[in-house]
Amino acid sequence: MANIKIGIAGTRGLSTLMGLQNIPYVEIAAMCDLDEQHLNDAAEKIGGDIKKYRVFDDMLESDIDAVIIATPMQCHVPQAIAALEAGKHVMCEVTAGVTMDELFWLCETVEKYKKIYMFAENYIYDPRVQQLKNMVAHGVFGEPYYAEGMYLHNIGNLFVYPNGKTSWRSFWQCGKRGNFYPTHSVGPVMQWFPGDRITEISTFSPGVWNTLGLKQDSGTTTMCRTANGKLLNIRVDCMSPRPHNMDNYQLQGTNGIAQLKMHGQDIDRVSFIGEDSPLHEMKWKKLDEFDMYVPERYKHATEEQLKAGHNGGDFFIVEDFINAIRTNTQPELDVYKACEWTAVGLLSELSVVNNGKTMQVPNFRPQMPLEEKRIIL
Repeated sequence: MANIKIGIAGTRGLSTLMGLQNIPYVEIAAMCDLDEQHLNDAAEKIGGDIKKYRVFDDMLESDIDAVIIATPMQCHVPQAIAALEAGKHVMCEVTAGVTMDELFWLCETVEKYKKIYMFAENYIYDPRVQQLKNMVAHGVFGEPYYAEGMYLHNIGNLFVYPNGKTSWRSFWQCGKRGNFYPTHSVGPVMQWFPGDRITEISTFSPGVWNTLGLKQDSGTTTMCRTANGKLLNIRVDCMSPRPHNMDNYQLQGTNGIAQLKMHGQDIDRVSFIGEDSPLHEMKWKKLDEFDMYVPERYKHATEEQLKAGHNGGDFFIVEDFINAIRTNTQPELDVYKACEWTAVGLLSELSVVNNGKTMQVPNFRPQMPLEEKRIIL
């Protein structure tokens, strides 16, 4: 079997490093970054005979088979399109794009060149998220109808680079309003509503309370309704003074509920209606008691795979990307899901400045007609 040669764009792409190094017949062949010092440091960490590039297009001219894009978010679509046109497969970090038009262009390009495009939403691969997905599939929660996903991460230290220059985050993330970074919240909770999609959103916020002179709200809440009438509560707060909390999730069904560390250091827990727990006397149980629902590949993960990051999630997302390339099959996290979940954030910018106005989310799908590629007010 021939090696699959990977090029990594952006030093943040090293989050995939251990995953790539633990898959047979995969070679990290090239690395690209504008910052020469970061590039040299990253290449040294990767090791081997890796080719280094300052210009992304130059790396695309090499004999790599696929690109992992981990550059600032405003670069994602231009670089993904360039890579697809060059005949390379793409795994792209979140978010998929920074404008609605970019999302439409991205779908069109993937369809035109028929290469693999995978969205690198690694929070989906957390073993607890996958465990709840399996429990939903087995009907443990009854019919799920409500979920919460919250990404609470103060990033006040990331607005200026160590050299004193203003970071891109001051503009493309926190230089605007709305739920700019929704996919770490949307992606996991949508795992629990298989076959459904988000059709409309409304976004609200308490306003701007930071003292940094940035436009980003001090917390936004986006309510999402799905095609099947389910409700999602998506919250992002990267401005308020608070400890980091990346895994605030809740799932409510007709037969029970799950909470994943909703209280800081609290345990992951579930509760169900049953003979020992009638409706008005329901009791919490540790999620660990239901480890029989943990997917097999997590149960049998090696120590090296688990070290890849996010409890093994950073290995399994890379494994799925490589398998998609080998089988020439678009992955579950395809371009249409990438665009739907990213659109939640982009449309929230219009909603929050218009008093929570309900915005329609396009139905991203193959051969989407031109008349649907627009924002409906």
